[in-house]
Amino acid sequence: MTRSRLLALGAILLLAGTGTAFWLYGWKSQDPNRFQGYVEGYLLFLGPEEGGRIDRLTVEAGNQVKAGQLLFGLDATMQAAQRSEAEARWHQAKAQLANLQAALQRPEEIAVLRAQEERAKAQLDLSQAELERQQALYTRGIAAKAQFDQAKTAFERDKAALQEVQRQILAGQIIGRAAEIRAAEAAVGAAEAALHQAETRLAKRQVSAPADGQVQDVYFRAGETVNPGQPVLALLPPGNRRIRFYVPEPRLGAFALGQTVGVTCDGCPEGLTAKIVFMSGSAEYTPPVIFSEQERAKLVFRLEAQPLGDASLPLGLPVGVSLPEPGAPS
Repeated sequence: MTRSRLLALGAILLLAGTGTAFWLYGWKSQDPNRFQGYVEGYLLFLGPEEGGRIDRLTVEAGNQVKAGQLLFGLDATMQAAQRSEAEARWHQAKAQLANLQAALQRPEEIAVLRAQEERAKAQLDLSQAELERQQALYTRGIAAKAQFDQAKTAFERDKAALQEVQRQILAGQIIGRAAEIRAAEAAVGAAEAALHQAETRLAKRQVSAPADGQVQDVYFRAGETVNPGQPVLALLPPGNRRIRFYVPEPRLGAFALGQTVGVTCDGCPEGLTAKIVFMSGSAEYTPPVIFSEQERAKLVFRLEAQPLGDASLPLGLPVGVSLPEPGAPS
């Protein structure tokens, strides 16, 4: 081995030893109750249920919005026309039903028909009596056959007139049209459902904020076309912020769900706290080896804590997480 190779090997060993010593010193000098993390957020990506051209955008990135506030709207010319058509069909169905039901509500006309029925019955009784009299005279040879035929024709005429009036009474009472009324009622229900569907589609062309929050980013502008479900903007409600940090395996037992931890960051007010809402069930950055007690310290577990209070921490901000002092309320 040449002298140059010996010098190079010595330099490598020296650097490796220095790095190991530095890592060990840094690990031992680190506060065991303080852990590094950053601010993460679960964004709400808001987009239309149906595609179309954006004709109005009312917010920009960084704006604070309230629940129910309009965020953006899509062109709704076709949906408005469909709504008008559905409303017209609904009014038409209601008019047809009212027309059918009106026949059930005219007692004066039924009373007139009842009077005509009584008069027709009286006329029929008279015609029947005259027919019987002419038939007896004709049988005895006293009356001519022409008189008998005339009486018989009058009887048949009056009998048909009575039947006509009785049928008019039945028609006026809509006894045979009940099925038509039920069909008309079903048509009104179907038209009303179609109108509600058209109104819903029209309303969904306007997208509002589902909760209070801050607009994190805007992906499309007015005049651009988006597909169904394609996000137009991202919204971050205050309750969706999380403090994500990592805890070495030996210190994992010091944490529990629901526990309150302290939070510090550059330029942040003092006294910030957060509540642990998630603890990973598996380790990260785990080499495929059997761990000794020394190697376990290399295992880390991801935890997440929800900030308490009104602190609005920007996403990606590095933070420090610390355990409460012994005896302090958690």
